Amino acid sequence: MIVRGTVRVPGDKSITHRALLFAALAGGRSHVGGALTSLDAKSSARVLRALGATISPLVPGRIVVVRGRKRFVRPEATLDCGNSGTTTRLLLGLLAAHPFRATLTGDASLRRRPMRRVTTPLTAMGARFEESAGRDGLPLVVRGGKLAALRYEQPVSSAQIKSSLLLAGLAGGVAVDVREPHGRSRDHTERMLRAFGYDVHDGVEGWIHFRPTGRLEPFDLQVPGDPSSAAFLVGAGTLAQGGELRLSGVGVNPTRIGFLDVVTRMGGKVFLDAAGEEGGEPVADLVIHPAPLQATEIVAGEIPGLIDEIPLLAVLAARAEGTTIFRQVGELRVKESDRLGLIAENLRAVGMLAEVRGEDLHVTGSERTPAGKVRTEGDHRIAMAFAVLGTLPGAQVKVDDMACAAVSFPGFAKVLRSVAVK
Repeated sequence: MIVRGTVRVPGDKSITHRALLFAALAGGRSHVGGALTSLDAKSSARVLRALGATISPLVPGRIVVVRGRKRFVRPEATLDCGNSGTTTRLLLGLLAAHPFRATLTGDASLRRRPMRRVTTPLTAMGARFEESAGRDGLPLVVRGGKLAALRYEQPVSSAQIKSSLLLAGLAGGVAVDVREPHGRSRDHTERMLRAFGYDVHDGVEGWIHFRPTGRLEPFDLQVPGDPSSAAFLVGAGTLAQGGELRLSGVGVNPTRIGFLDVVTRMGGKVFLDAAGEEGGEPVADLVIHPAPLQATEIVAGEIPGLIDEIPLLAVLAARAEGTTIFRQVGELRVKESDRLGLIAENLRAVGMLAEVRGEDLHVTGSERTPAGKVRTEGDHRIAMAFAVLGTLPGAQVKVDDMACAAVSFPGFAKVLRSVAVK
């Protein structure tokens, strides 16, 4: 297989979610260009409409127009967050400061994901929550109100926890100090808050300090390409036997491109070109050339910056010389699926060598032609990662649900076929 062409990957999922949330509370008309139109982004739009915002349909190639209001209105029905953990957890932070009762739910996968990691600190701020049968997850009722300032050390490094608490501080007009234990997670929320004049700065020993000094106003934003979506095409280009692939206008925020450091360390050839900036976020074209890979070790401090790319990196590790070790990746057990277990199980199912040892994942490279059936459990990143493995010559990799890729990358299978020429 060779790769060729220039591709614009879908808009950044993290930034799209946040842009819609901020616009919904900006009290006027905002315009969001390049927004991701995936199922997760549509989940955010859907619940924000139920809370009083007017949001135009999310259609590829169209600017999204949002007419926001300074405060949400009480929803008349349960808020369905679909498969989107980001929608749920960030929204909980905003609802914590609104004096009404709201119920959140989601699909079967989202209902299994833990929420106490967010509701515990929000409770300390003054919000109240009602769990279903005492279970940590959705459905979940939130009763918001007047909030108190918070100083909190997160149990895990997570942009969703951090952002939820910062957004609670924004909506409640109170100070928030949070600390992440193992490295910095993505910082899109901090960047957006600073753009509106809020004091958000880094302190010592990993602390982040927020002070409610700014003011939300309507805005225009161009969303860069999603680096997590780009990662799968980077993988396809790296595993190819020849050619060159260019991914244009990809966000290269330093907290999002840890996977590129790992790919380069393994011997990958990925270069940044045409660097610039869009909406306060750094962007560049990624130029990928095929390359043989060597095993590496990914340590705990690196994980927050590449947590979503581990399925793709594991697939690359399966074709690298030696054994690659991913340290302290237990957080993958509470993603859209038990992603840690599925990665190892599916690699073995297609003839590769992988095992979970405690909180670590070990993947040994092999030249064997992959063949077998992949079980995704509806996890979009599992589906896309193993579709990349299926581009190898002679591969017979059958993914049981490629449609779930639409959660973050609508049309992924078609794009992959368009750049991979056998």
